Amino acid sequence: MAPTAAIIDAQSVRASDWVPRASKGYDAAKKIHGRKRHIAVDTKGCCWTSWSPGQCARPRRWPAATVAPATRPATIRLVWADAGYAGKLVTWAAQVLTLTLQIVRKRPGAHRFEVLPRRWVVERTFSWLGKCRRLAIDYGRKPEHAQAWVQWAMVRLMVKRLAQQAPLPTRALSLAA
Repeated sequence: MAPTAAIIDAQSVRASDWVPRASKGYDAAKKIHGRKRHIAVDTKGCCWTSWSPGQCARPRRWPAATVAPATRPATIRLVWADAGYAGKLVTWAAQVLTLTLQIVRKRPGAHRFEVLPRRWVVERTFSWLGKCRRLAIDYGRKPEHAQAWVQWAMVRLMVKRLAQQAPLPTRALSLAA
């Protein structure tokens, strides 16, 4: 069954010394020198696109893979995002992409960590990606290298899931008995 909704978010990742200074930034809230990793996942947490740090949430800089209806799942009609994606992006997504971009905000006055509706799915995917040792620190000289490693980590995760669901061959069942 094709996904009908997606969740987008970004994660700050430390960058190694190999990463050029021009492509690094500083996240003052998390005190991290590095890059941002943006991903879009379906409601099950499967990553269907990621984009490089230079292609931030500004509509004019979204990559073709994210915006082109031919490359994204055609059934996606609703996207949830955090407040960092608010603003002109909401109207642009509605007009250009025919998507409803819904901003999931923290409760007013909340000063502690809270699990936010729908946003926990993408946070869980970031956790899965964090288990891939190669993604703990951004080693790629180009942002496209990091994107490729995210894709490989998700392929690995999907293959693992499929292997767990696959039934045992009949010969293996007779040997197990």
